[in-house]
Amino acid sequence: MDEALLRSLTPGVLGILVRRGADFAAAEDAVQEALVEAVRTWPADPPRDPKGWLVTVAWRRFLDATRADGARRRREDLVDEEPPPGPAPAVDDTLQLYFLCAHPSLMPSSAVALTLRAVGGLTTRQIAQAYLVPEATMAQRISRAKRTVSDVRFDRPGDVATVLRVLYLVFNEGYSGDVDLAAEAIRLARQLAARVDHPEVAGLLALMLIHHARRGSRTAPDGSLVPLAEQDRAKWDTAAIAEGVRILQAALPRDRLGEFQAQAAIAALHADAPTADQTDWVQIVEWYDELALLTDSPVVRLNRAVAVGEADGPRAGLAALAALDEALPRHTAVAAYLHERDGDVVTAARLYAEAALKAPNLAERDHLTRQAARLNTARRSP
Repeated sequence: MDEALLRSLTPGVLGILVRRGADFAAAEDAVQEALVEAVRTWPADPPRDPKGWLVTVAWRRFLDATRADGARRRREDLVDEEPPPGPAPAVDDTLQLYFLCAHPSLMPSSAVALTLRAVGGLTTRQIAQAYLVPEATMAQRISRAKRTVSDVRFDRPGDVATVLRVLYLVFNEGYSGDVDLAAEAIRLARQLAARVDHPEVAGLLALMLIHHARRGSRTAPDGSLVPLAEQDRAKWDTAAIAEGVRILQAALPRDRLGEFQAQAAIAALHADAPTADQTDWVQIVEWYDELALLTDSPVVRLNRAVAVGEADGPRAGLAALAALDEALPRHTAVAAYLHERDGDVVTAARLYAEAALKAPNLAERDHLTRQAARLNTARRSP
């Protein structure tokens, strides 16, 4: 069963149901049921037109649910509108669905969560990790969002800022998590940039391109993580980096700085350095200062502490880190790195081991475990 194919078809099928009159929550439930049926039947009997098959099955599931709810009159209208057999129209509804989920009746955080779950294909656990909240809290938030939009018309799509936030989180999950969505997020960001002339849209696209350009060097052949300082820069996609920098340079002079432009500027400085030792950390700290003013994000301040440690020395980095909540994800890993830079390998090894226990994924856990083992081995060597 090609799960990537199912994931790529889901937004289009969902869009067709919504356009034909299904409310969003019911349409999503029907599509999910069709996907389950596809997983069950396709291995033995694959359809010639997968999207058309999903549309037909999902629509019938929606009609069944409508009947069960007693909506007889509406049911009869919908039956008349059932799509005819044959190939489904080749229309990409994904970006439109992002806007529809960013509905004005929803708080931005709820709109983002709903879109990530319904259109982005992320699990509730993955979304909760992105928001730094418990999974149960996120499940309740998504359920409330579904109930809210189930009774509203999608004739007032949401704003660009919310769609950008969704695309950014989808890209991050695809870039570093279990679901490969980074290329899809870049594709949609390109579509959005073609429709909307806004510096932050350009900033997000530039950020994605520069980060994605380094993807081939982020893991070793055995799947282990390779830190930025140790990556083979010859493997970076220089054309993608150049495109990202060009887009960013066109956006910054418009003097409408936003968080994505600031992040892209930081990424560009990393990409511009011929070697890790030649990285302009002083300028990176300045951009993190701008980013912290724009977002007031603890994650930004955590990353800034690393940059301060590189620009002004590890003790300055540890001082910046001391002002942050120790419960912040990756706080312990950053502390371990800065203590190692400061020469305190005993504390660094202990913190690396502690950070490994808190790691959000297996690759990161294995990397931190190896760091702890490396320092412990070095201490014991004569």
